[in-house]
Amino acid sequence: MISELPVRTIAHAISLAVAPVFLMTGIASILSVLTNRLSRIIDRSRYLQDLPMPADTIQLAITIELKSLQQRARLIHLAIGLGTLCLLLICTVVAILFLGSFVLTDMSLVIASLFVAAMLCLIIALLNFMAEIYLATAHVRGELPRQWLK
Repeated sequence: MISELPVRTIAHAISLAVAPVFLMTGIASILSVLTNRLSRIIDRSRYLQDLPMPADTIQLAITIELKSLQQRARLIHLAIGLGTLCLLLICTVVAILFLGSFVLTDMSLVIASLFVAAMLCLIIALLNFMAEIYLATAHVRGELPRQWLK
């Protein structure tokens, strides 16, 4: 049931609903970084796959790097998916915060649950991002998984 609300209440509802938008801007920036990294991984992978067949030792190095790129792409892809899900959950929180001002139903549990779910998605996305960075630098440090060297 929607009730009549004064302009101040509506203004307050809008300010509450808009506050998470700043969080969304930060997450969108992280997604931009992730998509740029994925783009570079794809470009490097295509470059390596288009090389003429070199000698066996170089072929082994290319195969190892391609496996590394494949794993890195998986991690980034998952991070992008979780970041996008986080944004969708925050958008839902914004909508419910705004609508909650007009409906007399207590929406606090729903809002809190959605926000916690969004933060969990963001945490897991950032952990995947960190794992991808670790894998990218492991290649430089020469610490690739042993099974790739077979």
